[in-house]
Amino acid sequence: MGTLTILLKHSSTYKSLTKCTNIFLLFPLSKKQHSIYSLHFHQRPLCHGCSLSMNGCRKGHSREPVGTIKTQTLEPVATTSMALYSLKMAISKMKSEPQFRSSSGIVRLQVSIEEEEVEAIDWLHSQNHLLLPRCFFSGREHNSFDSNGRSLVSIAGVGSAVFFCQPHPFSYWDWVSIRRFLSESCPLIRAYGAIRFDAKAKLSVEWLPFGSFYFMIPQVEFNELEGGSMLTTTMAWDNTISWSWEDAINALQDTLSKVSASIVRFPKQAPPTLILSSHDIPSKIDWDIAVNRALEMIKKNNSLLTKVVLARSTKVVPTTNIDPLTWLACLTVESENAYQFLLQPPNAPAFIGNTPEQLFHRKWLHITSEALAGTRARGVSIALDRQIELDLLTSPKDDIEFTIVRDTIRRKLEGVCEKVVIKPKKMIRKLPRIQHLFAQLASRLRSEEDEFEILSSLHPSPAVCGFPTEEAQLLIAKTEVFDRGMYGGPVGWFGGGESEFAVGIRDSGRKQSLLGVG
Repeated sequence: MGTLTILLKHSSTYKSLTKCTNIFLLFPLSKKQHSIYSLHFHQRPLCHGCSLSMNGCRKGHSREPVGTIKTQTLEPVATTSMALYSLKMAISKMKSEPQFRSSSGIVRLQVSIEEEEVEAIDWLHSQNHLLLPRCFFSGREHNSFDSNGRSLVSIAGVGSAVFFCQPHPFSYWDWVSIRRFLSESCPLIRAYGAIRFDAKAKLSVEWLPFGSFYFMIPQVEFNELEGGSMLTTTMAWDNTISWSWEDAINALQDTLSKVSASIVRFPKQAPPTLILSSHDIPSKIDWDIAVNRALEMIKKNNSLLTKVVLARSTKVVPTTNIDPLTWLACLTVESENAYQFLLQPPNAPAFIGNTPEQLFHRKWLHITSEALAGTRARGVSIALDRQIELDLLTSPKDDIEFTIVRDTIRRKLEGVCEKVVIKPKKMIRKLPRIQHLFAQLASRLRSEEDEFEILSSLHPSPAVCGFPTEEAQLLIAKTEVFDRGMYGGPVGWFGGGESEFAVGIRDSGRKQSLLGVG
């Protein structure tokens, strides 16, 4: 038996209150709600060896790229078990015949699996016995490719070759620390992770292991490709951080010895469950007071505040413990045109979610971002769906909210990029259960060094914070009595020539997992 925390997001805009809710999975809510789940179930047993990795964020050490960055491709094999054996043999040979003499580096070994069809989430579920940090990411559009031109569908990883985590707000130097281990020549070496919604807010116990940000480059990674798959290992070392090549290869061998080669396809549906109890934070009375106070501030003639997005937490005790990967699988089946993710540091809850909203995507210098606002349910018939679509397109209130989001993103891009193109400027994006107003913005960075500026300026999105940003954040900090953690923050990955982040809505967390839905 565990606890499920549901965050209900409400947004106050222009002297009116928008209540956006969504029905989701086991706990059907009203069709006008937009829910964010934060699951807290039984804690996984503590992993006392999970600290055996390198934190790449260390003050006072080199900011130059590591000395060796390399990807080695082994001969293709037929099955996952053969791929695991091939990697183990290659690592043993590498250990007996050292190839790398540099004081720092990162090396990825990869082997294609040609005959066995395996989904990344099934591979990760088969590693449930491991008490190691883990991650999962599935992009909304499959626009990344391996060396053979096959598009990358999703990745699952266990163990960390190197991780990046600090209690202070994510800074330019933290970004540089991550970039040290990345290279355009090795595009599939990536750091997956998330950043807090408000780095200045006090960390609650459940979010403490995530720090202000948490990124990891997996030790063992399964890549699900269109038309195949790939099993990979990565080891990283840096003598200046007291983590040698010998430390890295020994830690990798230890992880490989525990990885299961037996892949079991598990049901992509959650078990039936009942709710034993629930508790709202804040209470309904206090929540109404907070919302009305926000509306009063917006109505003041001298107030700069035009929009604020408030969240509410509901802790629910279900009758059955639910595996976070089962929830994630349900999210994957339920939602098209969305990102799915899981992030779980050692000895921490898992943060999982399903979000349709892109914060930004970078490919070399090309940048895209999206404005997503205004919500309606889908119609039960084609005619009703079109009627609801027209109502959303012509709604003055939704148009104001959408324009705030779109124009805010445009201004922030213009501060860092060259000319910004908005196309389409306003249309409907339809998801399986809901539909939104949508616009896509595209531009070009002046330099790849500006990627940090893009990330820090686009976050937080007006869709999860408000406008103006500073005034909305201040009101949220004064009003909300719980820690949002990574909810509403950037979730995604950094790569050599490419990076992609989504807005961490529709997410959730649990003591084995934090899950999210927005």
